[in-house]
Order: sequence, then C-alpha cells, then structure tokens
Amino acid sequence: MPDLYPLARRLLFAMDAETAHHATLSGMRAADALGVLGLLTGSGRSPDPLESAVEVMGLRFPNRVGLAAGLDKAGTAVHAFGELGFGHVEVGTVTPRPQPGNDKPRLFRLKEHGAIINRMGFNNPGVAGLLANLERSRKDFRGVLGINIGKNFDTPNEEAIRDYLLCLEGVYGAADYVTANLSSPNTKGLRDLQNAETCRELILRLQERRESLQAGHGGKRVPLVIKIAPDLSDEAVAALAGVFSETRIDGVITTNTTIAREAVAGHPLANEAGGLSGSPLTEQATAILARLRSELDPAIPVIGSGGVMTADDARAKFEAGAALVQVYTGLIYRGPRLVREIAVMR
Repeated sequence: MPDLYPLARRLLFAMDAETAHHATLSGMRAADALGVLGLLTGSGRSPDPLESAVEVMGLRFPNRVGLAAGLDKAGTAVHAFGELGFGHVEVGTVTPRPQPGNDKPRLFRLKEHGAIINRMGFNNPGVAGLLANLERSRKDFRGVLGINIGKNFDTPNEEAIRDYLLCLEGVYGAADYVTANLSSPNTKGLRDLQNAETCRELILRLQERRESLQAGHGGKRVPLVIKIAPDLSDEAVAALAGVFSETRIDGVITTNTTIAREAVAGHPLANEAGGLSGSPLTEQATAILARLRSELDPAIPVIGSGGVMTADDARAKFEAGAALVQVYTGLIYRGPRLVREIAVMR
C-alpha cells in the first residue's frame, strides 16, 4: 500500500498544532468506524501477534511498540491506534477531576528539529469521563491498555498521593497496567514527587491499595509503572533505581519530555515553556534509560520513550535495555509507517 501520510502531514502542518491534533483523532475515529483506517494509512494491522508477541510485567504484548501517554489523553481512539499496529496504547494522563489544562496556545512544532514543545497541563475529562470514552473506543482492541494517572493542578503536593490513589481506584477495572506520572514539567511542582523518599511512599501506598483492589476484582493484578523525567542527575537516577528495586515496582518508563533547550537554541520557539520532545530528546532519553538499567534490579523491565523517531532509535533503546518502546512525536512526523518498522524488528 502507498504511504499517504506525507500528504496528510502537509495538510495537518498547515493547521495550528492543537487543531491538527484534534482533527487527526477525529479523522482516525471516523476511518476506524468505517473499517478503512489501515487502508488509508498504508499500515494495515500489526504483525501476527504469535510471531512477535512478548511478555512483559506478566502481560502479553502483541509487539514491542506502543503509543506514549499524552496523544490520546481522553481515551477516545484506542481501537483506532490499535489498527495502526500499536501493541499497546497508554491513555491519559488522567486526573481525578476534569480539568481544562493550561491556556492556549500550548502546543508548538519545531519542524526544523523534528520536535514538539507542549505545555498542555493534564487537560483531560477526569476519571469518569475517561472510563466512559473507553467503553466506546476500546471495542475489540487486541493490545494492552495502559492508563497514565496524575494529580489535579490545584492539589498541593502534600496531598498528591490522595489523587493518585483515587485515580488507581477509578481506573483499576479498565486498565491492563497503570502508570503514575511524576515527570510532566507542565503541572507545577509535579517533578518534586520524584525525590526518592516521596516516590517510595507513593509506590508503597499504591501497592497497598492495589492489594485491596485486586481482591475486589476477582484476583486481577494490575502492574504499577512509574514514569520519570530525562532531566535527572546520575545521583537522582541511582537513588530512584534503589527505590524501584526495593519496592519491586513492576516497571519504569524512561522518559517524559525535557525542559532542556540546548539542542534547539536559537529557534524562535525555543523559549516557549513546556516539555520538549522528538529528535532533540533522543540521545538524552536513551542515556537515562541505560543509566537506570545499569542500576536497576534486572527483573524490573524498563520501557523506552522519548525521541523514538526511527527504527534505529528504537533499536538503540532495545540495546540499552528496554523491553518495550513508546512513540509519540515520531508518529506525528513519520506517520503509521514508523509503527510497523518497529513492530517487525527482530
């Protein structure tokens, strides 16, 4: 099938970035409802899951490439993303209560760098809204569903654990795994939760709540994952690796977006507040992955995210120790063909 995405990208890139984002999701849902999404994108379905399936965190993933959180915040297009070939889809970040996020404009393309800056700010429909959307959008999705959780912007850090527990309780029945997002730069003070002691307390409280939820859901055990930032020092990574190993967290995602701007210095949009993703993040995110992997208990899997723009970028993350990879900005610049290129890798 021809790859029609370059033409679609020209049209989408002529729009404001956030308008294009919503137009893409709407178009995907419509094409999926008609059963033609795979044909229009040239991607078709993912490879036969029996040929490329992997087991991670006790879950069977049809392949090793997933959609990173942030692209489908409201969980409206899970099945559609599955039709693009993703073996897992992570929706959210979701917070207990709905919130609009930060003021617009809040999403910017740095096309010369293959990058995006976003300061969306956890705009989402809240747990109840997300679950209602998933009822419609998940349908017969064959992959693994992750749900990324966070705190409301007006919840002080000393009460943040309450928000994470509320989210875990709300999404437990729908999720295959749950990721606690401690690393978005777009919610004030959120990254402070990455300090070792606070992170340890959060994990232990989540694990404790999971025990009771597991009993109430027929023994269903939902793996818990932590997502960390790429801007951590070696000392901070080592301290967190110790916490993760001690608490036996089920998995870690490296990394979220970066607040660094050296790689895009001089660009007219470089000083926009928010998290930078895409090509400028590739090496930094992979280095954090390798550093964490070297410090972490070998039994705990790491999921590589951040700057996966090509199959070679994904391969570098696998070689650094990733069990799975996730794509976001690479999908925007490369389209669905990137998903297949990674999914068929051996």
